[in-house]
Amino acid sequence: MSEFQFLDVRTTDHVATVTMDRPPVNAVGLPMYAEIKALFGEIERHAPDARVVILTGAGKHFCGGNDLDEFLTMNPENADGRMKHVREAFWSIYECPVPVIAAVHGVAVGTGLALAGSCDMVVAAEGARFSLPEIQVGAMGGAKHASRLVPQALVRRMHFTGDMVPVEELAQYGGIDRVVPGDQLLAAATELARRIARHSPVAIRMAKRSLNRIEYMELKDGYAFEQSLTGELSGYDDAKEAVAAFFERREPQYTGK
Repeated sequence: MSEFQFLDVRTTDHVATVTMDRPPVNAVGLPMYAEIKALFGEIERHAPDARVVILTGAGKHFCGGNDLDEFLTMNPENADGRMKHVREAFWSIYECPVPVIAAVHGVAVGTGLALAGSCDMVVAAEGARFSLPEIQVGAMGGAKHASRLVPQALVRRMHFTGDMVPVEELAQYGGIDRVVPGDQLLAAATELARRIARHSPVAIRMAKRSLNRIEYMELKDGYAFEQSLTGELSGYDDAKEAVAAFFERREPQYTGK
């Protein structure tokens, strides 16, 4: 039996699919935030063969936001502790040692947008809608995650208005990898995941580590860090196997060593 109440985890061909399942709209409360942190923070234990993770939602929607009932009991005295749990859930996705692909359908509202924005890539179903409704419910947050997907001007419009924005509008800015028919969403996300998972697990994890580290670094410092990882990677058998396979015109056989 799974140790998670709100998350389902299944791994096939080195791709783990994590499905949020909290009807009716996968709104996230503190217990579910704790599960997200536990799963992504220890992905090696819960999906040991995974080289890539897909995050999606059960039912009609990806995620309908934060559980609003919890806002009713929030006050300045308990807010810091509660918000810490929320942050740690998002960071666990962002810092997951393997790439995470969000497969978004229906709505990604508030917390849903932040979950998608914590991922490395987003694949979305046609008609999916994103919003930052915090201003409507006495809360703040999500704008920084949105800035990983769209330009600042659109972030501000979404944050100030709280309006739903169709994925077709967001996609034109490049933050959404693909928009596909709804019945092709998981297939499209899985195809992208498998294109990643065919590479060395050592190289994939090092690439994730590199991209997270250099995202907000200056050019020279960022490139120097990348070069340092090239040196580190050269000590692994997989690096030599990749070069040998290239010259021998065959598929590489990676061992993760």
